[in-house]
Amino acid sequence: MVRASGFSGTADAPGDKSISHRALIFASLATERCAVSHLAPGADVRSTAACLKSLGAQIEMDAAGAVVTGCGLTRLKAPAAPLDCGNSGTTIRLLSGVIAGSGVGGVLDGDESLRRRPMKRVLDPLRAMGARAQGFRGAGGDETAPLQFEPGKGLTGQRHELPIASAQVKSSLLLAGLSANGRTTVLEPHQSRDHSERMLKAFGAPVQILEERAVSIDGPCLALKAPAHLHIPGDASSAAFLVAAALIAPGGEVEIRGVNVNPTRIGFFNVLRRMGATLELTPEPDRAGEPVAAIRAREASPLLSTELVSGEIPSLIDEIPILSVLATQARGWTTIRGAAELRFKESDRIAQMARGLTAMGAEVEELDDGLKIRGPCKLRGTRIDAASDHRIAMSFAVAGLIAEGETFIHGAEWADISFPGFFQLLSRLSGGAVSVRGEERQPGERDK
Repeated sequence: MVRASGFSGTADAPGDKSISHRALIFASLATERCAVSHLAPGADVRSTAACLKSLGAQIEMDAAGAVVTGCGLTRLKAPAAPLDCGNSGTTIRLLSGVIAGSGVGGVLDGDESLRRRPMKRVLDPLRAMGARAQGFRGAGGDETAPLQFEPGKGLTGQRHELPIASAQVKSSLLLAGLSANGRTTVLEPHQSRDHSERMLKAFGAPVQILEERAVSIDGPCLALKAPAHLHIPGDASSAAFLVAAALIAPGGEVEIRGVNVNPTRIGFFNVLRRMGATLELTPEPDRAGEPVAAIRAREASPLLSTELVSGEIPSLIDEIPILSVLATQARGWTTIRGAAELRFKESDRIAQMARGLTAMGAEVEELDDGLKIRGPCKLRGTRIDAASDHRIAMSFAVAGLIAEGETFIHGAEWADISFPGFFQLLSRLSGGAVSVRGEERQPGERDK
């Protein structure tokens, strides 16, 4: 890709990935037929669907969405082979709660990237509830995939105080709590995404928000009732890349329609306003119990530096890579702290952003739990390794739109994990500044 002379137009945000996973899982645990439209199109959600079918759910998918006929919590079947979660941390962690609660047993596995991600944080609280589970124990002392769950019954609800706010771990424990005897309570140090709580209510589960940052569910609750139709809102994390490009590209102005603006998901947009960006949100009808809006963004000059602290991180954890790109164009030092969780995503996102931005000419200091970035600076095109990480690929694609010279991203195809067609859309909005070359390997394909 080369430097863009402009960036403008309109687009619809792809279906929200986090909510799409949950819609398929909860619909599979009910017994009614549920039509899910505007499902996230990426490979991660297909991994969740394939695993659920192996557990007994009937799922028919097409380009527009899926029709799910659930088997109910009490009729899940033991999978005949290990469940392949692909590259999806959401899939493996949420299904850990499902399998632990159901007692059917099974193995959860994934690609080489997923096998490096820490799983002790979800296994320990599940074991405290009575699950018989273990992961692969490597030299580092943590547990990773493959995860082995032994058949068994009789989980007991527990109170869990999580050391790190995590919507995936919280959701896993609530899913296990559906089958457990007694109350399961999850308390976080900071509030994480609340999509599971909202969807549990939509499916008739006895979920309660007890206090700030605490949620509980009383079990067993084995009779979830699926709504006839769920329309998935647009993904705020995907929209973030297009908004960011409009803020820093010459003459940038875009409108992204149908974006999920759940308060636990708009931390990125709140930070952008703090940095001096002009954003207009026009409310649209709710979808799947989530607030939705069209977001209009235009070039912001100059952006101002800012400081992110740990309490803000859960609401924008996925947007920190693209926020790091924006920081290179903001006046002063931008500091991001409390984001150590980024080292355990599809790649070490702190290290990858520091390495790539430095190669492009930015002044970056890598911290144990974040980054310090000084701007504004002129970026130069270079070769970037996406490190099998969709958000790294897309972040540096946006950086390439303002860099002098050509930027080549090795592994650009990993964007398809969450945003199929991203580079084609980026090319349209940038007037052809992006060209896509073929790759021999598909995203999620195992290393040989």
